[in-house]
Amino acid sequence: MTPHRGRGLGAWAAGLPLAAVSVVAGCRAAGTDGITPVPQLLAFLPWLLVPTGFALLCALLARWWAGLVWGVAVLGLLAWYLEPYGTAGEPGGPPLAAFRVLTSNVEFGRGTPALVPVIRRRNPDVVFVEECERTCRAVLEGEFAHTHPYRRAVRAAGSHGSLILSRFPLEPAAGVPGTMGMPGALADVRGHAVRLQLAHPMPPLPGQVGLWRRELGRLRAFAATGEDTPTVLAGDFNASQDHAAFRRILDTGLADAARLAGHDRTASWPARTASVIGTQIDHVLLSRDFTANGAHFLRVAGSDHRALVVDLMLHPRE
Repeated sequence: MTPHRGRGLGAWAAGLPLAAVSVVAGCRAAGTDGITPVPQLLAFLPWLLVPTGFALLCALLARWWAGLVWGVAVLGLLAWYLEPYGTAGEPGGPPLAAFRVLTSNVEFGRGTPALVPVIRRRNPDVVFVEECERTCRAVLEGEFAHTHPYRRAVRAAGSHGSLILSRFPLEPAAGVPGTMGMPGALADVRGHAVRLQLAHPMPPLPGQVGLWRRELGRLRAFAATGEDTPTVLAGDFNASQDHAAFRRILDTGLADAARLAGHDRTASWPARTASVIGTQIDHVLLSRDFTANGAHFLRVAGSDHRALVVDLMLHPRE
């Protein structure tokens, strides 16, 4: 192979991944989720540093200086968006009530047996469970009938069922309409009203990106209402901070508890590889009435999601 041909192949090896990554990074910069496969790749935006680094090496070896400049620009753009998104301000008033929240997607109920000891060990006050089908609901309601006697559920099979368990009294709320169950409630947290809403929009599968975007839009509409009432919006959002549809929810004034606790990029899915590679699509979002004192992502055997436990403090508004 001649040196000229070798440099040409190196330029192609650099240009192809740079072009693909540039499309995804460009959508991130433009504030759009685009079309398949962009939404799926946006979930793993930090990991696009790997093909970008490979492209830079190929451009350097091929002495393709324009490609090298291109790669450095893309690398800088990706690095910029590694920064956490959303508000991080904290209320200044004295604490009114402390409580613990857990959210877990149990993958068609398969993670239910492992979730039971997690709940007992972590002792959350409010539990949000996604993909909690009928058997899952029966097990959890039976196991925690005395400790968490209040509940709101969407009773359905497979991934469509969902459940909220609570130590605090609950009043029914309309919830958010969706393909999968998203129940809501108004909790009496030691004398203070708190809106609870479970989130579980459809994932951005090929052919269903529009539906995913609409259901996240409904969650945004919920977040934008009831500004006078403290709000906890928790669950499997099937979206990360790199998705524009998710950032629009944060733009209503909600803050991500994991970000407040210093875990803005800790992966929650897929659970098997989350310690190495993954994305954070399970969230607990809070109105400005709360501080988050800790966040922990926990392995739940049988589920493809990690559970998320956060310690919250409710404050008065100034």
